[in-house]
Amino acid sequence: MSWNPLLDASIPIGDQVDAIETVIIPRARDLGGFEVRRALPSVQRQMVGPFIFFDQMGPAEFITGKGVDVRPHPHIGLSTVTYLIRGRMHHRDSLGTDAWITPGEVNLMQAGHGITHSERTDGAMRQAPHQLFGLQTWLALSQAQEDAAPEFHNLRAADLPLLEAEGKSVRLILGSAWGESVPLPLSSDTFYADATLEPGASLPLPDNHEDRGVYVLGGEVSQGGQAYGVGQMLVFRPGDGISLKAGPFGARIMLLGGATMDGPRHIWWNFVASSKDRIEAAKAAWRAGDWAHGRFQLPPGDDAEFIPAPDR
Repeated sequence: MSWNPLLDASIPIGDQVDAIETVIIPRARDLGGFEVRRALPSVQRQMVGPFIFFDQMGPAEFITGKGVDVRPHPHIGLSTVTYLIRGRMHHRDSLGTDAWITPGEVNLMQAGHGITHSERTDGAMRQAPHQLFGLQTWLALSQAQEDAAPEFHNLRAADLPLLEAEGKSVRLILGSAWGESVPLPLSSDTFYADATLEPGASLPLPDNHEDRGVYVLGGEVSQGGQAYGVGQMLVFRPGDGISLKAGPFGARIMLLGGATMDGPRHIWWNFVASSKDRIEAAKAAWRAGDWAHGRFQLPPGDDAEFIPAPDR
């Protein structure tokens, strides 16, 4: 049985209630000239399908000499997905990956039992003003994959399915939808897509997924006679046939979802797990700081510093 604390079998179906179950307004945080809007987890919803974390980064503009410096930090029990719209980001991880993430690519890092990575805008980028705008999401891993070995995968924008018709352009980023699929390993049923709609264009949501959500990046969309604008996440009731219509200036939206998870998840700092014991074990391993022989290692080439675990 799948688990979803907000999925109630007794709720009305069909035209008896509005198709939108939840509207989430992200929380904004200023990280020193760099704003992040977090839609998941929220009070209304912890997850949409396997998506347990959803951040919009920026848009931000950095002056010469400034940029992002996320020091090495650990993850367990999840896959991170980085998708940039503007700018570049330098990724290093404990597998030895040293790569620049660029707009339109998909970068999937499976933490599994444990991985450490850093994210920076460094080197030549800091010699001139630059921009950064993108999305970072976490996918909770299924219980069967929580202790899997860590992995890193990259797919270029040109290798992702692109669907174009009737005023809409949809790039599938992860999983399967609208008869297309992305060849990246996932631990559960998932879809993630970037769609641009011309004014008045309509886009049906995939009907082969239990959980479905939409995040408005630009413009506005309407559903059931109600308009929704930038920064809102809409979560839809399972089973309904849903179509979204772009507003008078068009829209850019991210579509996400998949199967509900195989049980509840605990979140602490950068760790996701199906049990508190797993969280406590990862806490102890990171605090031990045994980079040579312990559970976590620091990224080669970026091992001079790290983010300490919170005290709480």
